Formats: sequence, C-alpha cells, structure tokens
Amino acid sequence: MKLILGLGITGLSVARFFSLHKIPYRIADSRLSPPMLDLSEQENLLSDCHLGDWNRSLLEGVTEIIISPGIAENEAIVAWSRIQDIPVTSDIELFGRYAKAPIVGISGSNGKSTVTQLLGEMALSDGKHAVICGNIGKPVMESLNDDADLYIVEISSYQLDYTNNLNLLTGVITNITPDHLDRYPDFNDYIKSKLSLYSYCEINTVNLNEPLVNKIKSDSCYVIDESEFNCEFSAKKDANSYNLFHGKNILMSSDELIVVGRHNVENILAALSLGSQIGLSLKSMVRTAIDFKGLQHRLEWVVNLEGVDYFNDSKSTNAISTITAIEALSDKYKSIILIAGGIAKKEDYSKLFRLISEKIDAVILIGESGTLFSQQINGCPVSIVESMKQAVISSKAIAKEGAILLSPGCASFDMFVDFNERGEVFKHHVLEGN
Repeated sequence: MKLILGLGITGLSVARFFSLHKIPYRIADSRLSPPMLDLSEQENLLSDCHLGDWNRSLLEGVTEIIISPGIAENEAIVAWSRIQDIPVTSDIELFGRYAKAPIVGISGSNGKSTVTQLLGEMALSDGKHAVICGNIGKPVMESLNDDADLYIVEISSYQLDYTNNLNLLTGVITNITPDHLDRYPDFNDYIKSKLSLYSYCEINTVNLNEPLVNKIKSDSCYVIDESEFNCEFSAKKDANSYNLFHGKNILMSSDELIVVGRHNVENILAALSLGSQIGLSLKSMVRTAIDFKGLQHRLEWVVNLEGVDYFNDSKSTNAISTITAIEALSDKYKSIILIAGGIAKKEDYSKLFRLISEKIDAVILIGESGTLFSQQINGCPVSIVESMKQAVISSKAIAKEGAILLSPGCASFDMFVDFNERGEVFKHHVLEGN
C-alpha cells in the first residue's frame, strides 16, 4: 500500500498514476478541504481518503510514502514514518523509476524556470521530442510519455529533500541565494538541499560565477567575465552589452536578445551548456536563444506607453530577484520607478535597499511590508499605497521616461492568490484605458 500525503497538484497526479496502473494507495491531507478534493472526487480517486489531523493509523500497511513537496519534514507524520522506517519519496524519484528517456534536472534559487523553458525550446527546435515538466508547471507523473526523447525537469529544493535515488543525464544549479528560510533550520541546510542534485548527475554542469556551486567537480561549465577558466560557453561584457562565446568564437551579442540583463545571459549560457551535453546543434540553440521571449512575470516587458517601458517581474519573491531586475534594467535605463512590497521573507534586504538608493528614482510600496520597507529605504522618494491599481497610477504620474518595474521582492499572499495573479493585476492596470 502506498500513502500519498497531500492532495494538491502533485498528490492528484500521483493518485491518477496509481489508479491507472492499479497500484493500491491511500490519500491523506491535514486540510479538510484540500485544493484538488473536488476534482479527485469527480475522478473517483478517493476510495481510501483521510482528511484532517494526521494520525498514526494512516501508516498501517504502508510500504512507501509519496509526499507533496509543500509538506515540511518537521510534520508529525513524517517523523512517525522515519521511526517506522517507511521510505518517504518525492514524485520526482517516482517519476525517475518509470521514465524511459534521459532526464535533465534544473534547480536553483533563481532562473531555473527560465533555463528549463529555454532548454526545452532549444530541444524542440532541434527536432527532439522533449517534455518540459516538473516544478515549472506540469507535474512529472502526468508527463511520462513512451515517445519522449528527453525530459527537461525543473526540480525544487523541496522535491530534492524527499529524493533518495534519481538518474540524471546532466543537471545544473543556476545559483543559490537565501530563500525558503522559513522551511529550513538555516541557510546551510538550504544549500545542502540544492547541491544534492549533483549527486544524481552523470554529467555535472556548473556555473563558475556562483561561489556556492563553483567548487563542485564539473564535467561542463560556463562563466561570465572570467578569462582564466576554460569553459565551452562563456560571455564577456562589452560596454553595456555582452558577447556570448562558444570557445573563442562569438555566437551572439546580448543586444540581439529579446530578454534583458546579465542574469539572462547567465541563463542562456546554462541552457547552451546543458544542450551541448545532450547533443543539440549549436545553430538551433543560438536561433532559439535569440528568439526567446522569456517567461511571464519574470522581468516580462509589458508595453511602452508615452515613452515609458513597463516590466512585470512579479515572480520576484526575494531580495536577490529584485536586485537582479534592477541591475538588469539600470544598464539600459537612466530612470526607474520601482513597485515593491508584500510579505517580506526572513532574509537580509540591506543590499537591496542600498541599490535602490543608488539606482531608483522613486519607490511605490504595497502590502504588509510597506511600512517596514519605507523606514529603511533612503535616497529616493517613497510612498505607500493600498492597492496595485494605486501603485500603477502613482508610478505613471511620476515617470516621464525610462521604466516602471514591478519587482516586489516579497511573497504575494497578503494581497493575491499567488505571484501569477499579482502580475496579471499589474498588467491589467497598466493596460486599462490604452
């Protein structure tokens, strides 16, 4: 008997798989009304379902637990399972048992979704039947396909926490910065979780610009502005742009790209390095990189209105993401208005506040952290508003040129369902009346 813990998107995908393959299972969720309850009921997946507080009887007859990544290791039922030596497994590990094609694993604090999508598009452009899945959107257990040539999987630290065995052809950690510190005892535990991805890789692809990663033994590497490293793919800054190289040959300039910023140059280098390891042609990879529009809510260009460019970076839920966005735009724009705020994470925002004082013309704050942030930001005008609509109106009134940037640096749950809704509301108010 398998036990599925958590009836969210992951739990539903596992239940569907077990039901299809006639594998006995039980479902348990500590919530009385989990998000996928109605759909699971419609699909007749709840023959053995338990909602509400965990109890030890849930483990009777259970030989393995497949756990949703949102359930922390300090939950009582996880502790009980450890005491009884019942294996606790991620959907990623389960997926690896059944996948018949090579798997590429991509993780990191920032950039992993972009690299996953870009690499997937490169592979598709090269004629491969590539399946893009994992933390980026479609659950891995619903992505199994006998015709797949390749799986390109975004993997979160939460999924890695519950993974014990996985065979990856290659993988990369894009970067590691303080995040999810409400989940981990300290930053070192988070680092350890991320780095565990390399223990499953046949070929380690390493970002040599990332100090918490660059000591890993690399079979493939990429780097920006470091001539002493001999990487297949690299980039060098030239005035306000970057030249991207394959060996000593220039592949493209960042001026040719739709996406902006050093971080996106780094993302492209990661995808090129991974793509080379899985045999993609250089020509198709370069063409795809130049045409790549990026992902929604990740420094997404929205529109130009009266000479002002609007950028939606709602996916920014931590300080480093907002720092990255500001640095990316400041290479191109002399004037930037920043909309930030929400639920601040347990991290040090001081570097962000210093950068704001140097690069930002005005800050509009929203959400729970508004007052706290306003007390710590110096060097530019700061105002607090009650809604995203007011934030857009206020920023439009200030900006005469340059860019208006939504890059909250905080979680969204005080005002929105998630970062997707936050970004969509921003775009709606930017575009209404135009």
